[in-house]
Amino acid sequence: MRLIPTLALALMLPLLLSLPRAALAERSAVEQVIRNQIAAFQADDFATAFSFASPNIRRLFGSSQNFGTMVQRGYPMVWRPTALAFLDHQEQEGGAVQRIEVQDKSGKRHQLDYLMVETDQGWRIDGVFLRPAMDTGV
Repeated sequence: MRLIPTLALALMLPLLLSLPRAALAERSAVEQVIRNQIAAFQADDFATAFSFASPNIRRLFGSSQNFGTMVQRGYPMVWRPTALAFLDHQEQEGGAVQRIEVQDKSGKRHQLDYLMVETDQGWRIDGVFLRPAMDTGV
């Protein structure tokens, strides 16, 4: 009777050991898409930045020019960050959420949640939400 649980564990061990690597690979791929999009924004290359958007976002904005205008006006801290840090990464059904922190030109820090979806072209950004400012208690 002890053979069955031991055999089951032996068969599942390679799968269990690969999970952390798979999660790290996912996180790395998600982070790279966000880095690439922000680099494109900094170069005012809205066509490239738009290529990292999900099909839903591409449909919503219709063109890279519309998308670029929205980012410049609504997310200037993402368009021209002076610092970028990756924080929490959460897998969710149908994708992932990657939290980042950026610093704007005035030195103010902002946290944003990037909703990510995996497509045939790889990970794409399906939405960005600015998190409420945290009270530092100072």
